[in-house]
Amino acid sequence: MQSINEVITYRELISSWTWRAVRARYKQSVLGGVWAIIQPVSQAVIFTIIFTLFIPVDTGNVPYIVFSYTAMVPWILFSSSIADMVDSLVSNMNLVSKIYFPREILPLAALLARLVDFGIGYALLFLLIIIYRVDIFLLGWLFLPFVLLIQLALCFGLGLLGGALNVFYRDIRHVVILAIQILFYLTPIIYPVTSVPEAIRPYYYLNPMVGVIESYRAILLYQSLPGPYLWVSGFVAVLVLLFGYWFFKKVEFQFADRI
Repeated sequence: MQSINEVITYRELISSWTWRAVRARYKQSVLGGVWAIIQPVSQAVIFTIIFTLFIPVDTGNVPYIVFSYTAMVPWILFSSSIADMVDSLVSNMNLVSKIYFPREILPLAALLARLVDFGIGYALLFLLIIIYRVDIFLLGWLFLPFVLLIQLALCFGLGLLGGALNVFYRDIRHVVILAIQILFYLTPIIYPVTSVPEAIRPYYYLNPMVGVIESYRAILLYQSLPGPYLWVSGFVAVLVLLFGYWFFKKVEFQFADRI
C-alpha cells in the first residue's frame, strides 16, 4: 500500500513522462498520430485479402475487416506496450542510477503512452462500425472499460516482470519479442474461437488475451455480454499483476548497480 501511495504522489511525473514518450514517438513525423491507425489498418487489410479471397474464414454477419481490426488494435496495445515496458528501465539508465523516484513509474508511463495510440485506433473502429452498419449494443459498451482494465492489468504485470528481468539479463527483450510473435497465433485475432477444436478450448482460454479479444468482439460486433472466459482472463491478469509487482519491488534496489 505504501508503494502505491508513493506512485500516486508522483502522478505529475507520470503524466509528464507519458506525454514525453508520446511526443518522442512522433517527433519529426509528418503523419504523427495517424501512425496509430496505419499499423492496425494495414495488417487488417492484408488479413482481409488472405482470409476472404484465398482462405475464407467464417465470421458470421460481420465483415472480416471489422472482425480483424477489432482484435488488432487491442493486440497492438498489448504487444507494443510490453515491448516498451521491457526496455523502459534500461533505456533510461541515467535516471535510474542518479535520481530517486518509484521505478515502476517508467513502465507505467510506457503503458499509458501506448494507451493514447489505442484510443486513436479505436476511434477508427467506431467509424467502421457505422460504415458497415454493425448494430450497437449500448448496454454492452458499459463493460468496455472493465475489459480494458483487465488488459491493462495484464500488460502492466508482464511489463513489470519483463522490465525487471531485462535489467539483469538483456536477452529477455529478444525472448519477449519471440513470445509475443508466438502468442499472436495462439490468440483469436485472425480467426474466430470456433476454429479451435472444442476439446482443447478450456486450455486455450487460459491465454488471458483470448478472453480479452473475445470480449471486445462480443460487445462491439455481436451485441452480447462477455462470457465466463472474461473472468478467467481477469483472474489470470490479477495474478500476473500481483506477481509482477512483487518481483519488481523485490529486486528494485539492485537496478542502479546493474544498469
